[in-house]
Formats: sequence, C-alpha cells, structure tokens
Amino acid sequence: MKEIKRLAFVTLLVVLAAAGAGGNLAGQEPGDTFPGVRLGLLYETSFQPVVAIKPFSSRFGGAGVDVQVEAIIARDLRYSDRFELLDSLPASLVGEGIDYQLWDQLGATWLISGQVEGLGEGYSLVLNLHNVVYSEVREEARFPLPDTASDDFRMAVHRVSDRIVEWITGEPGMAASRIAFSRAMGDGVQEIYIVDSDGENLRRITGHGDISKSPAWHPSGQKIAYVRSVDLTPHKIFERDLRTGREKVLSPGREGQQTTPAYHPNGRELAFGLMGYNRTGLFSYDVERDCCLTHIQGGRWEDLSPTFSPDGSRIAFNSNRLGTHIPQVYTVSSRGGRADLVSPYVPGTPGYYTSPDWSPTGDRVVFHGRINRYGRYHILVAEVESRRPQVLRLTAEGNNEDPSWAPDGRHIVFSGERSYGYGLFVVDAATGRIRALVPNVRAGPPEWSGPLPDLTAETLRGGGF
Repeated sequence: MKEIKRLAFVTLLVVLAAAGAGGNLAGQEPGDTFPGVRLGLLYETSFQPVVAIKPFSSRFGGAGVDVQVEAIIARDLRYSDRFELLDSLPASLVGEGIDYQLWDQLGATWLISGQVEGLGEGYSLVLNLHNVVYSEVREEARFPLPDTASDDFRMAVHRVSDRIVEWITGEPGMAASRIAFSRAMGDGVQEIYIVDSDGENLRRITGHGDISKSPAWHPSGQKIAYVRSVDLTPHKIFERDLRTGREKVLSPGREGQQTTPAYHPNGRELAFGLMGYNRTGLFSYDVERDCCLTHIQGGRWEDLSPTFSPDGSRIAFNSNRLGTHIPQVYTVSSRGGRADLVSPYVPGTPGYYTSPDWSPTGDRVVFHGRINRYGRYHILVAEVESRRPQVLRLTAEGNNEDPSWAPDGRHIVFSGERSYGYGLFVVDAATGRIRALVPNVRAGPPEWSGPLPDLTAETLRGGGF
C-alpha cells in the first residue's frame, strides 16, 4: 500500500455552552472569552498524497520557459495545501522515461511530467499526470500558453495548476483567481489594487487620489464595483471594466451613504448597504437596466456588508439590531423576511461580529469578530446548514479582519496586523496554515474573485475520475 503523508492540524472550536462554563486555554489571549462561549481545541487528521514533479523539458524554442512553468505549478500546488510535494530528486530520475518503481520507492503517489514547445507567438505545454501506484498515465492534455512577456502568462499557468488539482482531487483549485483590495496611500487616500492568488502581479486599478474602497468582483471576473467618496461627498458605488479601464457611477439610492456592494451570482443585481435620510438598510439594484431599487432588510438598524449564497437565494449580513455597539451576523432570504442569527451571541455580552462572506460551497459563512470589548479580532467560520452549528476560530495572533473566500471554498484571504506590520494573509480553513499574500501594506477589505475564465485545453487521454 502506498505510503501517504499524514498531516495533523489544530483548529479552534467555538462551542456554545451554558453560561458560566469556562476554563481558559493555555496560551489564550486575555479577554478572549466571555460567559456562554467556550474555546476548545479540535484535533483532526488529514491525509495528503505525495506529488512529485519531474523536471519539465523543452524543444522548438521552449528553452527556459519550461523552468518558469514548472516553478509556478510547484508553488501553486504547495499553496493548494492538498499535497506533500517531493523535493530533491535523484539525478537518475531526471532523464528520459518514467521508472514507476523508483518513483514508488521515493514515496510518490502522483507524478507530473511536462514538455514546453514553441507555438506561434507563444508556447504549448503537453502535461502528463501519472498514477504511480498503477504505473499508468492517468491524464494527458495540451495547454496553449502566451508569451512570457504577456500579462496573461502567469494566469494561463495557474489554470494548468487548477486542472491538476481537479484531476487528482475532483475538486476545484484556486490558483487562477485574483484578490482585489483597497490600499492606504497616505493623506487619507485609498486606491483599489488587485493581485494574483500567489501574491504576484500586484497592480493598481484606480488612481483618483481620493477614497476608493470595498471592491466587489463581478461573477465574470471582468468588472469590479467599489465605493468612492469624492471631495468628502457621500459615498457612491462605481463600476469599473478591467478590460477597458472605463468606469461609471451606479445610481442606486440617490440619497445617503452607499456602502459594501456585492454582486448577485447572476451578475445583474447588486446588493449594498444604504445609510441616511429616510432610506436605511439593505437594498438591491438592477445594474444592467440601471433601475429598480428594492428594499431587502432593515430600516431602524444599520444593516451592512451583504454577501450572497452561491445560488443567490439568501444573503448574509451584519446588523446592530441587538445593540448599537454589538453588531451580529445574520442570514435572510434575498427577497427579505425574517433574519436568522449566525454569530455566537449571548445576552449581556459585548460580542462584535461583522464582514461576512458566504462560502462558494454554500454551507459556511466566514466573518471576523471579537468576543470581548477589548479583545483582538479573529477570523471565524460558522456552519449555516447544520442543525447544531459550530463556529471555528481560524486565527490565533494579532488582529484579523474582513475575510473573503477563495473559489475553492477552502482558503480565506483577510487583512491582518502582526508584530512585524500589516498585510494581506491567506489561511487554509482545513489545516490552519497561514501565509502572507501581500506583506507591508495597510489593506482594506479584500475580495477574492471567482475562478477566472478557463483556458481551453485539448484532452489527449483520460477523462478524470
């Protein structure tokens, strides 16, 4: 039987308990508990298949590109947190041919081999996925790649990485995606930036010299809605086309402050928070027709930060309806109605929970919060489909805010503060691993895109399993 690397990990479980049930965790930060909520350790075990990458080869003008492609794929697979990558390959395995017995002795479960060829103004990557256990090629496909100078080169390789993840696990990857966020530039100015899932290709999108924040990805990945304030005027929602650079102001709710936009999965509607005058609460707006403002929830309270479920039938949001300084997270039908509490509220306690984001898998909502008036903010994940919901705490140090799910429904980006500075970080909700995405930036709420449009690949053999 093939040896599979075992990974043990720890997450923090928030369990609703009777008031007064307690005990502090070793190493727990002061002020991180209050009566009625107990933090406990949840130990789990996960198995990770061992994946090896045979050094890629090249011909017909592909020299040098093979090394770049291999490096990007290797890092993407590491960042997927699904595999153990085999390093330090013996020289005997670098040459021609595949010796499955030797790879088996090294502990590899899967082997990736590839060849890069020149193709017109770009390249062609022929990729093979080998099942070492059965000594066979499980998948083979040809992927066109643009020239290395193209802005799309790295994204094209990321799509290859996602295909590998899907081949092995049957689940989507997240490499071919981007994160949008606002960045503090000094003197009160904030601009919108985007970055690839691996922290590369950081680009500024806006350059207005005022306040641009709260970006939201259109489902197509080709547009971003965001909030902008010009010369201290009330916040308005703008939409920017990333292909052309053109943008327009949307005009939902002509009065008041428009905040925290979120696209419906159909891409036609936009939900947002509105504060001011006689219109307050959550609203939706038909972006395509530039009309039809619809009230969803609220009126007497501040209902903000909407996020749609994957099918668009429900919305998660935060509201201060239980108290001005103790916002909580709720879910409600996207057409309005009775709201259901999601965050772990206990009467008489000062819990503070905001900024929800609904998982693309549909079963969980992530948000940030503190369970004490003086505590630090942490990233929390709540089950929304369970009869006995649990709330997991994924962070253990510093301040951690404004989480957003990756398209794989497993990774979460958030803005964080550590002893060495600020930045954007990514946490794996399955293992608890955290990596820095963009260090040394004062980042506002990040938003992870869905999977960006797929690259068409010619399947030569195999069809998945």
